[in-house]
Amino acid sequence: MGADLIRAGVTGPFGPLTVVQAGDRLIGLEWRAGPAPATPLLQEACRQLQAWFDRRLTRFDLPFDWGEGLNAAVRHAMADIPFGETRTYGQIAKQAGAPAQAVGQACGANPLPILIPCHRVTGTNWFGGFSAPGGVETKAALLRHEGALLL
Repeated sequence: MGADLIRAGVTGPFGPLTVVQAGDRLIGLEWRAGPAPATPLLQEACRQLQAWFDRRLTRFDLPFDWGEGLNAAVRHAMADIPFGETRTYGQIAKQAGAPAQAVGQACGANPLPILIPCHRVTGTNWFGGFSAPGGVETKAALLRHEGALLL
């Protein structure tokens, strides 16, 4: 990528998170503590995450690095899933024109969880995976936060 990486941390109900910026785009969200926001973009990202934690925001409006090819198509499809709703890997596969297994791999490769809501993608008759610490337990907590899982 060539650009210097800048990080900023925010803490919410799912633990500490760090947003990563390269150039004028967000490129990652890490499940660990980070420094105070040092750029206007990171300040806005942390503000929007806090609003999402507080259920005052349901859709992020930030510049992301969407990736390329299938990854970009799947990430855009995930970003289009409304707050509090889910889609299956198969539904995203139809939208992206790819096999469901490839969609699952693209979801697992999402570098911006929560911001690009891969937690909203499930299997048809199963929960699906989640690559964040805590795995599917964290996925369930994120879906409960949005009211999409009432267990």
